[in-house]
Amino acid sequence: MSSKLQRLFVTSRLERGAVVALSKDQAHYLGNVLRLKRGDNLLLFNGKDGEWWAELIAIGRKEAEARLDHQTRPQEEGPDLHYLFAPLKRARLDYMVQKATELGASALRPVITRHTVADRVKPGRLLANAIEAAEQCGVLRVPAILEPEKLTKLLDAWDAARLLIFADEVAPHASPIEVLRSRRAERLAVLIGPEGGFEREERAALLAKPFVLPISLGPRVMRADTAAVAALALVNAALGDWQ
Repeated sequence: MSSKLQRLFVTSRLERGAVVALSKDQAHYLGNVLRLKRGDNLLLFNGKDGEWWAELIAIGRKEAEARLDHQTRPQEEGPDLHYLFAPLKRARLDYMVQKATELGASALRPVITRHTVADRVKPGRLLANAIEAAEQCGVLRVPAILEPEKLTKLLDAWDAARLLIFADEVAPHASPIEVLRSRRAERLAVLIGPEGGFEREERAALLAKPFVLPISLGPRVMRADTAAVAALALVNAALGDWQ
């Protein structure tokens, strides 16, 4: 595999000899921006069938096709790790989604809290940012995008087999690695609250649930997008696939 080859996410099934039709936007990008032509190579992945070496067999202004030759990497499942977040304003939300994808999140779940600063979430934009991050960073899967849900409703319907790791600003500054390793679980979720923090009643509702594990991210106050990176890195190191 060459890291210099353009990587594209597609929804088609990938197998040797298959011809994959690329989208209009992908055709435009390959032909008009990258100036690729028939016979050039690229890498395709769909989050299920690994990564494949492909050859462009047709490219025009609005359409393109690529034929698959061989698999360059088998599919990697990664951790079963959901990332829950209170939506942020546009640019910072884009950044957070990209970093969560790079850090191995398997699902992105917007959570509406009382202090949420952005009350609208565009799933299509979340998915576009996740795909872009996966394409650029060699990630083989794109996280699922779930519909926004109010915190109270989410907690009431939570699957107790999935450990919910809650970045708690009020938690004692104990070692988060030690706290995480005290509660082993195969199915994980990380929750980062809004910029204004959780209200007292919301925090109490979280701490009352047996499936919730509060951790501290240290003595410094972080912005939500920074806290996302810190918490996901800690979880990967203690319980995920960085061990």
